[in-house]
Amino acid sequence: MKIFYFILVIVFAFFIVTFSNLNEQVVTIKYYYMKDIDVPAYMLIFAALLLGVVITWFLGVVERFRLSRANSRLNKTIRDLRKEIRTNEPPPIIDESKKL
Repeated sequence: MKIFYFILVIVFAFFIVTFSNLNEQVVTIKYYYMKDIDVPAYMLIFAALLLGVVITWFLGVVERFRLSRANSRLNKTIRDLRKEIRTNEPPPIIDESKKL
């Protein structure tokens, strides 16, 4: 499995290098009255991709935290209900004639 991941990383790195070499055109970024920024097209695309990955990761962490809290709350409810069942349950009846 390590070899598969290694090959996948090599292919991905090859894709990044070839993509970068083929998209070296300079793009000017203008935003209202700020200074114009000249960056290669591949840098702009990778920056947008990285921003998307970071935002998605952050939203995933928030969702996981929310689900973890809900899971804890529901587990507490289950524990409380089981405890309530045990307290309201009648004690077991032991038949003395079968004990001997």
